[in-house]
Amino acid sequence: MAVETNVNTSMPDEHPSKCPKLQFEEIDRDPRSRKQICEFPINKQDEIRRAYIEKGPYQPKDIDYPYNDDTHHRRFQPSWFKSHKDWLEYSPSTDAIYCLPCYLFSKKPIGCPRSDVFISTGFNNWKNVKDGMNCPLIRHVGKEPNSPHKIAVKCCEDLKNYLRHIDKLIEKQTSKELENNRLRLKTSVECARWLAFQACAFRGHDESLDSKNMGNFIELIKFTSTFNDKVASVVLENAPGNAKYTSPTIQKEILHILASNVRNAIREEIGDAKFCILVDEARDESKREQMAIILRFIDKEGFIKERFFHIVHVRDTTALTLKNEICVVLSHYNLHIENIRGQGYDAASNMRGEWNRLQALFLKDCPYAYYVHCMAHRLQLALVTASKEVNDVHQFFDHLVNIINIVVGSSKHNNELQHAQAKQVGKVINTISEEGANYKQRGDAEGAYQVLTSFEFILILHLMKEIMGITYVLCQALQQHS
Repeated sequence: MAVETNVNTSMPDEHPSKCPKLQFEEIDRDPRSRKQICEFPINKQDEIRRAYIEKGPYQPKDIDYPYNDDTHHRRFQPSWFKSHKDWLEYSPSTDAIYCLPCYLFSKKPIGCPRSDVFISTGFNNWKNVKDGMNCPLIRHVGKEPNSPHKIAVKCCEDLKNYLRHIDKLIEKQTSKELENNRLRLKTSVECARWLAFQACAFRGHDESLDSKNMGNFIELIKFTSTFNDKVASVVLENAPGNAKYTSPTIQKEILHILASNVRNAIREEIGDAKFCILVDEARDESKREQMAIILRFIDKEGFIKERFFHIVHVRDTTALTLKNEICVVLSHYNLHIENIRGQGYDAASNMRGEWNRLQALFLKDCPYAYYVHCMAHRLQLALVTASKEVNDVHQFFDHLVNIINIVVGSSKHNNELQHAQAKQVGKVINTISEEGANYKQRGDAEGAYQVLTSFEFILILHLMKEIMGITYVLCQALQQHS
């Protein structure tokens, strides 16, 4: 015998993860006062059924069940819940019992004879409840496999199995999406790490879909996908719009995480060792002052290490601001000021006073943080100062710059110089003075040729060659790894 139910067991059209699963926290549990299923909108009836099935039969046990008015003073017994735990319900408001499956899937119209006893009006004639096969509860269940009660129970089971099937689909789909998201994110992370390691720019000038070059980051993801079909199936146009992991914000977040991991590794490498701080500042393309912090320390194996640790934007370059920013970075990674054993700063003229005040501030907090200026840079500053203070040397370098500008000002002249090598510089300049494109070019070249062939220029040229040769060796020695 075919059993017809009004349970919709067909798969929903929408994505399984979007299947509605309503949770009615305050549904009416009292069987007497709750609305009948047929009173709800048709498209909401299965949702109401799901909610009641999840809650289960209403079986209040910690209450005082009243006696009826007959002479035997009978009343409801909570032990009946155990005998009929899957369907029996009790209403304290009417002191009557009901059937949950029949309430949910009744095929008889409410109001017909014997149709609404266990559904709407309730049963409370306790006299024959334990009278063997004459028990009203047993008669309600019925002997036949297709009794109305058993049909309703079967409908409940079908609906529960459908819900379990949906849950499995959701779980399976969620696991697949999780795997794809991880692969998609891993691809973005690996591409970002490679570009960062190679110091390459990420963004492209035109990152639109029809662009022929969308920038290094996206183009590298494309290139990676050509070697891995699994990656190709989940990235870029095959990724959902809200989980591509290629936006500029995602790129920055990945870089920040990578940088944080590198700094944590450096911090672990330092351990409890003392360290020196090397600091320099510069203004970037956006005219923002940036301060670079380098840490110098001896690792656990006794080798001297220098690690680029952080770059920080500073509002101004006063000594107090620089000190505060450095302290914030060090304290964030649990590097104590009292462990500083050296300071090194760029002593450029525009910052010399601030660096001097900065090293004094650190010395005040840590008397062992000795300031040592970079000797190679100090040598460079000394050479620049000497060349400016000696008038003949200063003029020599001015003339030298002018000669270089004349030669490299034209690609043709530069190629001629490279072809003729240094011995023919004078000949090239003389040619320019005679065959220049305009009078200014010819005049500048003639003046440069006279300077180049003068006794003073040649004398200082040989003198600078000897002096710079000595200082070059010294400069290279000062820049070697100690």
